[in-house]
Parts: sequence; C-alpha cells; structure tokens
Amino acid sequence: MVSPFRQAADLIDATQNLDGFVGVSSALKTCAVNLSKICNDLRLLSSGPRTGVHEINLPPRQNGSSIMPGKVNPVIPEVVTQVAYLVIGNDTAITMAAEAGQMELNAFEPVLFYKLFESLDTMAGAVKTLTENCIMGITANEDECRSYVEHSVGICTALCPYIGYKKAAEIAKMSLKTGVPVRDIVLRENLLSAVELKKILDPMIMTEGTEENEAERHTVA
Repeated sequence: MVSPFRQAADLIDATQNLDGFVGVSSALKTCAVNLSKICNDLRLLSSGPRTGVHEINLPPRQNGSSIMPGKVNPVIPEVVTQVAYLVIGNDTAITMAAEAGQMELNAFEPVLFYKLFESLDTMAGAVKTLTENCIMGITANEDECRSYVEHSVGICTALCPYIGYKKAAEIAKMSLKTGVPVRDIVLRENLLSAVELKKILDPMIMTEGTEENEAERHTVA
C-alpha cells in the first residue's frame, strides 16, 4: 500500500515551518490523553472486589501482589497509560523543536522526527496491546451493576415526569436516610404499579434516551 504523501503546495513555507509535524504530534497527544482516560476508567471500574467499584473484571495477565495473594493488577491499562505519558512528553519536545527553528535552518528536526516516529510506533503498539490483552477479555459483574442501579437515588430523576419533582426528591431523601431502595418506597406508597416501575426504571430506557425509548416512557403514564 502506497502512503498518500504528496509534495507541499508551498515549498517555501514547508522549508521554513514544521507546523505540519506539530499538528500530527498534537493529534497523537489527543489520542494518548483519551486512551489514558479510558484506562483510568477501566482501573476504577475493575477495582475491588470488596472495597472498590467492581463493575467489571479485567483479564488477569500476571501474578498479583506479593503481599495481597489473589489480587489482579490492571497491568495492561497501566502500561498503556505509561505510553500515553511518553507520547505527551514527546509532543512537548516536538513542539519546542519546531518552535526553535530560525528562518530556513530548522536545526532541531532530528529530535522532532525521532520523537514523532517513537510516538507513532508506541501508540500503535499500545492500542494493539490494550485491545488484544484487555478489552477483548473484559466481563461484567452483572449482579453488582444491577445492585448499584437498584440502590441508586439517581433513578428518582426518571420518576419526575410521573410523580412530580417534589415527590421524587422526597423519595430520594427517604431512601438515603433509611437505606430502603427507591423502587420499594414507590410501591409502598402506591405511587406507581410494579409494571409501570419496571418500564420507567429500565436501565436501557434511562440511559439510551432515544426517541423510541422516550415514546416508550410516555406510554407508561
């Protein structure tokens, strides 16, 4: 496959300025920031199982901590985050190398290209590693996730169109104070039926927010 490279339209500008390479590096940095953020989310969501979020399980890739037998360390997200730090640092070096060019000299191109190719290679490897050794093996802790939804007071927001904001707020406060799930309080006070609640508090309807789900929501009333 031939890369779609072409000669610059303005050779004077291409000789004087390296901003095109800075743009490529900036795009790589943005990708690295987003990728690292995703990895941080994965680490938090898989934390536990006793004192963390524990919504998902990451595939185990190495032995756990020597002082905590059975622990599964999120080593793949951690290594990808380290690559992200490398790329972000490289972007700074590339930026300064491009900035330091005077007239048509650009004496700092060697470090610019060295760091740019390093970023390209390491990012490609990091994405491949994250996909094959982590993402493809993630499983959900369905019971844990369901429990979080059932014991959340945030689901009171979905009740507002049916019982009003004031009543929904009262139920939220009562649930926080007593520990009784929102669903149980609503049923106990005969505000809605079990069938209605099943539709209103369906996680798919609450989270997707599509026109079809909105229509479904309004058919409950």
